Amino acid sequence: MDTSFDITLNTAVYAPFAFAIIIAVLWKAIGSKTAAAIAALSSGVSFVSALAACWGFYKLGSNMAMFAPAEQLYMLPQLCLSGVSAPMLFLAATVSLAATIYSLSLDIKNAKLYFVLLLVMQGGLCGAFTSANVLWMYMFHEFALVPTFIAMVIWGSAGKRMAAMQMAIYLTLGALVSLVGIIAVYAVTGAAGFNMEAISAAVVSKPVSQYWQYYIFAMLMFGLGTLVSLFPFYTWAPRTYACAPTAFAMLHAGVLKKFGLFMLIQFAIPVLPLGCADWSHTMAVLALFNVIYIGFVTMAQRDVKLMVSYSSVGHMGMCFLGLATMSVLGVGGAIIMMFGHGLSVALMLMLSNIVVNRTNQWDMMKMGGLYKRTPVLAGFFIAGTMATVGLPMFANFWGELAILTSLWSFSPAICALGATGLIFSAVYGLRAVARIFMGVPSGELSKNISSIADISGAERVAASVLVAVLILAGTCPGLITKPADVLLKSFPAYNQGK
Repeated sequence: MDTSFDITLNTAVYAPFAFAIIIAVLWKAIGSKTAAAIAALSSGVSFVSALAACWGFYKLGSNMAMFAPAEQLYMLPQLCLSGVSAPMLFLAATVSLAATIYSLSLDIKNAKLYFVLLLVMQGGLCGAFTSANVLWMYMFHEFALVPTFIAMVIWGSAGKRMAAMQMAIYLTLGALVSLVGIIAVYAVTGAAGFNMEAISAAVVSKPVSQYWQYYIFAMLMFGLGTLVSLFPFYTWAPRTYACAPTAFAMLHAGVLKKFGLFMLIQFAIPVLPLGCADWSHTMAVLALFNVIYIGFVTMAQRDVKLMVSYSSVGHMGMCFLGLATMSVLGVGGAIIMMFGHGLSVALMLMLSNIVVNRTNQWDMMKMGGLYKRTPVLAGFFIAGTMATVGLPMFANFWGELAILTSLWSFSPAICALGATGLIFSAVYGLRAVARIFMGVPSGELSKNISSIADISGAERVAASVLVAVLILAGTCPGLITKPADVLLKSFPAYNQGK
């Protein structure tokens, strides 16, 4: 790779940390607006750098390496890109940009601390998907997780303390189990270090026995699965996203929750293929609970933010179904599904919060008729709903299509049951649109309907960024699938599936 790749990749990851330090150093000399401007500049720099780094990686084409390392920057952790991490990096940078722009429209108490935490979370997200060292991936994940907990306690909505405590317990236990699994891989392979290339080389020279693969993969599947809200360890997620400040909820549900899937795809399954094969049907059954059971729970929600939050848990089931196939098509579908879902759930969390703020109502049954007052908001909400449902032109469509196609070879029965997720999404998504924007305003809303304003300029820009990238990935899916296929085909584990 050339020098520009080294610079842009390191900038994409470390710029948010650097700007957070700048705000901290100038704490007494700057005000809230200046801190917000610095955060917006940081997000813009990180986004442009991530775009440039991913484009440089994509231009490698058929010569694309499994892992493209960047030159190490001083004593900082070394970074690299792969066919899985490149789209995840761009997802993190895109959602970070949208979340920061949206935050500019808010009146935030103690805004300097808010933006410092937001920047630390953004840097942690980018680092978690690009570190060349597995332990540093884990550490970057923790850097991104801690700000969410702090932000929930300070700026969260009703029920925030209980939600924060539940999230901390579940994710701490999941992270600890995952860490034990990572250390176990290092121990049984005898690798020279925790670097991905070192572990891969050790596995080739000394494959892990099936006995150890079975138990180690179980630790990683359930530990990382808890971070992704795999059934039955999902209960922390809906309340967290409903109670957390919107920008942090966007980053957590849209990006950070994909870390567990990312680690399974790039690390656990290639290193422990026999263990994954042993657990694949169990994984598929648990994923079906995410799709079907959570689908029914989502349809029962009247709270618009809880509906979006539960839908996020349900869609993670589709991603796990793709992983269970252990095929290039299925896992590739999971990657593009992760990308599309990250954008669409971030968009829907932002829009649902705008709806709540405009109407002062959480209950969708107490809304209605907003289309005439907020046509732009309605347009974005409908676009986000269509993306969530998986309509063509949006990234989610290609992910769901690839996953279901690969599932047919894996198990026609599981494929048929998994396809019900499309029906659930259509029912609760379109019903939410009808209840919020169509018909006539409810009695509670009709009194104040004339004072409700459409979304602001900053909100429109944030929503436009997310929708534009969703459509770009939906119309040009090869930007994601091409580098992902190169990586997946290089792993023998993914050649076992059909």
